[in-house]
Amino acid sequence: MKILLSGYYGFHNTGDEAIALAITRELSTRGHSVNVLSATPEETARAFGVASAHRMRLLNVLKAVLSADVVLSGGGGLLQDRTSSRTLTYYLAVIRLARLLGKRTVVFNQSIGPLSPVGGKRVAAALRAVPAIVRDRLSLDTLSQLGVQARLGGDPALLLRASEGTRHENRVILAPRAGERGATERLAELARALRSAGREVVCLSFHPPHDDQEARLIGGEVISTSDPQTALDAIAGAGFVVGVRLHAVILAAAAGVPFAGVSYDPKVAGFCADAGALAVTTDFDPAWLGQEILAGRSVDWHAVGAMKQRAKDSFDWALAR
Repeated sequence: MKILLSGYYGFHNTGDEAIALAITRELSTRGHSVNVLSATPEETARAFGVASAHRMRLLNVLKAVLSADVVLSGGGGLLQDRTSSRTLTYYLAVIRLARLLGKRTVVFNQSIGPLSPVGGKRVAAALRAVPAIVRDRLSLDTLSQLGVQARLGGDPALLLRASEGTRHENRVILAPRAGERGATERLAELARALRSAGREVVCLSFHPPHDDQEARLIGGEVISTSDPQTALDAIAGAGFVVGVRLHAVILAAAAGVPFAGVSYDPKVAGFCADAGALAVTTDFDPAWLGQEILAGRSVDWHAVGAMKQRAKDSFDWALAR
């Protein structure tokens, strides 16, 4: 089949690129042809070995939808209007176009929300009779409240595998997020406490150059990358991860590394809750979190395994006629 993938791709955000890598790899392995709507289609095509079309050129989008058998909207946190109502308008427009042209259209492993009352009504209207798979139980509840039935899947990035390497149990990776300066300041305090306790602390910037300044404020070694495999391998070599960035904790789960999320957005708390992992607010107590890390706080690996299986199964659910 010919599959068109719509999401926040081509913006050099490691988390979204990890989703794209996982989805395109899984679909290609299954023998499907993949086309990705991207802000930088040439880079996307080269990175993932698939076709790619410019996401903001109407004629390109129209041609891509017309040539597809199935349109996947997702993954990621696309259907929300917290950042801008234009974001929601774009992704709903792609869904409506695909349905208008008679294409099987699936909301694929997304987080839903936050949504304003108006945004919620728009999502409910657009997703009527659209198969929906969400990546966390919070999103399942959100759609249920809107009268939309959905199925619980899992973030596709959970299916990525790290390269072989050595794990350094003494190493802690901190992944800040631009725009969350309060959380960054507390991560800097956490880093000082962990170093005093003999831990090695490395900062991982998931969205260069946006997160680079936050990472430098924490101090120490900084790994700045938009390549999902590089980020995954760095995480796989650590003993613990603290992420403001959602995909820092998702890639930690993929690699089997204990983690804690700093919930600047409900999707972080939602993922951690499903994984049985610690999630703190952005005004967390660095001393307390440091103690939890040093005490060997872990996650529910059985729950993570179930999430990975749902992520795998979701491809069958999405492509089934």
